[in-house]
This record gives sequence, C-alpha cells and structure tokens, in this order.
Amino acid sequence: MMVIGHRGSGMNLLQSSNKRMKFIKENSLVALNAAGNFNLHFIEFDVQVTIDDCPVIFHDDFIFTKNMQGEITEKRATDLTLAEFLSYGPQREPANVGKPLLRKIKDGRIFEWKVETDDHLCTLQQVFQDVTHSLGFNIELKFDNKIVYKEHELVRVIQLVLEVVFRSAEERPIIFSSFQPDAALLLRKLQTSYPVLFITNGGSEIYADTRRNSLDEAIKLCREHNLDGIVSEVRAVLRNPGVVTEIKDNSKLSLITYGQLNNVSKVVYVQHLMGVDGVIVDLIEDITTAVAEFSNSVEESRGNLKEDNVQNKMTRY
Repeated sequence: MMVIGHRGSGMNLLQSSNKRMKFIKENSLVALNAAGNFNLHFIEFDVQVTIDDCPVIFHDDFIFTKNMQGEITEKRATDLTLAEFLSYGPQREPANVGKPLLRKIKDGRIFEWKVETDDHLCTLQQVFQDVTHSLGFNIELKFDNKIVYKEHELVRVIQLVLEVVFRSAEERPIIFSSFQPDAALLLRKLQTSYPVLFITNGGSEIYADTRRNSLDEAIKLCREHNLDGIVSEVRAVLRNPGVVTEIKDNSKLSLITYGQLNNVSKVVYVQHLMGVDGVIVDLIEDITTAVAEFSNSVEESRGNLKEDNVQNKMTRY
C-alpha cells in the first residue's frame, strides 16, 4: 500500500487543538522535505498558476491578509503576479518583511496562519530543485469549484505546469490529479508520460457537474477517457466496499483515498484488506509505521502458510 504525504507533512488545521496539524507549514519546501524522513512513496501538493504564468504551490483559492489599519483583505491567488504571491508570509531574505498571512476556513472563521515551523511560499520549479529526488510527486492541479472554466483557460494552466515537469522531473515518479473533470481529461490529452487520476468526494457534496457527484460517475469518466485511476474521499469507499472490486478488477483502475479518517491506522488497515492501492495522510509518522506493520504481518502470514503447506505435503510421504 502506498502512503502519500498530504501537502507534504500534512495539512494545517489552524482551528484544531491537535498541535501536529499546526507543526509545519503545509505545501512548503520544509514540509515537503520533512516528509522525506519517513517511508513515503509520494508527497502530494497543490499547484496553481499566477497571472504572469508561474506555477506556484498553494491550496486555497484566496489569500487573506491584514493591512496596517487591521482590516482583512483577500485576493484570488491566481490573480496575483509571482512577486505579489511571494510577498505573503515569511520571506526568503531575512531583511524583508512579508504581509501577514491569514486563512479562512469553511465555516467562515479567519485565523492567523501560525505554525511551529514556518516557511516561505514557493514555486513548482523550486520544489523540483530543492526537494529530495527520492520522493515521487503527486501534483494536484487546483481550480476554483465555483468557476466554469473555458478550455483555453485550462490548457494554459496545464501547459505551464507541464513545461516545468518535462524540464525538471528527470527520473522522479510523477502522478497528476485534479477534482476538475475537464482538467483531468486535458492532462491525459496533452501528455501520456505520467498517470492521471480523477479526484472525487464521492457524493459528499453535490455539484452542477454531475461527473463529480458519485464514484459511479468517476468510474465512467475514467473508463471513457482512458484515465489511470481515482482518488476518492475515504468515506465514499467505506460506505460501499464493493466499489473497490468494480474500480480495480472490473475497470482496471488504481484507487487512492484521502480524508481525515486516513489518519486513523485501523481505517487504513481496513483499506489495506480491501485492496486500496494508496492513502493520502496527514499524520505520516503514525500511518507509515502502521502500514509497515501491516506489511510485515502479511509477509509473516505468507511465510507461515508456505511452511504449513510444506509440512502437509511431507505428511503424505
């Protein structure tokens, strides 16, 4: 079972009382490299493109800050130039002072983006240059759920990302993924070197685009357009375990899951038994340790089974 570090060493839940969810700045060079200290197969991170055509690493649609008068302002990440984007938060040059970086969560509350180990924002090119080459990249292309994108807008973003990847990947394993169905299809159309996976929450939220609203629709999309697999919210899989056979055996697709339940080792073990190919997790130390134990247990069981078979054969003679 593959273990994939979510946004590097785990997402930041600023509202959480769990200090581990606020330990290292997500989607940063520090977080991505720290993940390399564990037995991970890939690290997942989010890519958007600035208005002046630079792929950068950032999850949210909007960046929030506070001005000198204490007023909170917001800007869409993709409406910023690269220089503007990098001006938020800690700066690479110690003499420079960045704009305060805040974050708005789903319930509307806004928190200071404060973590124990902070880091500056970065570009996709920097990630390829500065993150240990032994780690595979799961590159998620982020698009705003509330925007209906025209094809040329998606193509622009994808081509700019592909330019960096083709220039810098070398032998590094790469997986592409996206919640945006048309982006996933264009990723497959514009390149065939790397796998493309479609991400779905499996019906936890309902969208105008019906392709996003169930695992059945995700399977159909992948089969019809030669995508390589599905990244599903884990609850959708746990609610319908039979879907694993449909995805893997009948449709010949890979299956990876995400979601906070993946930080529970027992939930990951259940998926291990079900045949899920990989899990995207925040608590990477806990889950890599647990998966290693699962694997050792399986190997021991196979060894014992082989020994029993030999003994059974010996008793015949």
